[in-house]
Amino acid sequence: MQSRQSLELRQHQQLALTPQLQQSIRFLQLSTQELELEVAQALVDNPLLEREEEYDTDAADAVAAREREQEDRWSSLGLSNRAGGGSQDDEAVRPEAALAETLQDHLQGQLRLTRAQPRDCALVTLLIDELDDNGYLPTTLDEILTCLPPELDVQPDELHAALRLLQSFDPPGVGATSLGECLQLQLRLRLAAKPDGLAPQVHATAMDIAGKHLDILASGNLNRLREALGCSQETLRAAHGLLLTLEPRPARNWAAATADYVTPDVVVRKSGKRWRASINPAVMPRLRVNAIYESLLDTAPASAAMQAQLQQAHGLIKSMNQRFVTILRVAQAIVDRQTGFFEQGVGAMGPLLLRDIAQELGLHESTVSRATKQKYAQTPWGVFELKRFFGTALQTDDGETTSATAVRSLMLKLVQEESPAKPLSDSQIASRLAEQGVNIARRTVAKYREAAGIEPAILRKARAALEQPQ
Repeated sequence: MQSRQSLELRQHQQLALTPQLQQSIRFLQLSTQELELEVAQALVDNPLLEREEEYDTDAADAVAAREREQEDRWSSLGLSNRAGGGSQDDEAVRPEAALAETLQDHLQGQLRLTRAQPRDCALVTLLIDELDDNGYLPTTLDEILTCLPPELDVQPDELHAALRLLQSFDPPGVGATSLGECLQLQLRLRLAAKPDGLAPQVHATAMDIAGKHLDILASGNLNRLREALGCSQETLRAAHGLLLTLEPRPARNWAAATADYVTPDVVVRKSGKRWRASINPAVMPRLRVNAIYESLLDTAPASAAMQAQLQQAHGLIKSMNQRFVTILRVAQAIVDRQTGFFEQGVGAMGPLLLRDIAQELGLHESTVSRATKQKYAQTPWGVFELKRFFGTALQTDDGETTSATAVRSLMLKLVQEESPAKPLSDSQIASRLAEQGVNIARRTVAKYREAAGIEPAILRKARAALEQPQ
């Protein structure tokens, strides 16, 4: 039998995470403070980029000073025959003090030291941006996958690998999806760092407690915990002591430095009979490419590095402008859908889904999510994160429809005011809500609690027990 050989030509499409696309996605995700830090660093790194307001003056001496500065900087880049300008200009652009490092900066710095491929780095960056103030990943990987554009063709294994890489970074326990996983990650790292410094039985018992028995630990019944583990009192005491040395909030040091105020990205005012959203000018950096540099690059030979900096400057300005255009479009669509809130207050906030805004604007739900995360609007009722305007419809016993977002806000307030030693159960939260006229089932409370990233009462109590040495 003779075998036949043939050539077959196939075509398929695959969207790559290009640097420009990665920058646009990242800029949209950034908060106002993070964007300002990004812009400040870009101004230091790229001499072709400048703030418009820095040189906008009619004074002749200011114009002359600007030209001299540009001439000196051009010299420092090796594009002039003048000598001695390089070292002076290096000193001029060097920042006076280091910028405050955020948790995201800390993690990104470690990511850059790895040998991960660009696509993997993009996925790790996506996970870093999803971390909450405690350093946990509150969103499941399945939910993240559903929000990613299908054309990127991200596989579950890729996302799991990105999460494992993130969880290997400092601080120990970062990227955990639960308190138990956070403690187990730290225990594994502790064993790897000092394999001879931990008794195997003690380490195994601590791992078992973190993985299966945090509820019993939270109850404070150590006798019951010892029976469940089948270990001696001495081993249990040593394992408990080991757990007390771990950090249940990996991002504590960074969260403590977070300011307790925000600058609104959007201002909502009533114009005639319509509420209109506008970008707050205070949060929009005014950047431009230096015209003199750009004209010289057009007329004189320049190095590939200079051409790359020119392209980067234009790309950064384009990504930043696109960020504000998207935020404004999303904000105005939200305002149009939530007129009741702006007229009457939080109690009149209606149900709204990411899908509603995405379909109206022709955007992907993940884009709407990024455009509303850590973006704030100044309203007649105070400053609100744009994400707070989303929520499903909830039917109460009196036949009225309320927003699930408003209910989650009430739940969050109840949890914040509870005693750490006696946290409210889902049933107790349901009873407290009923007293305020919101009648929902316990299972609905559990659903909204999970959506708001609030741990069950038993884990909140366990966390409090771990943070208070016995």
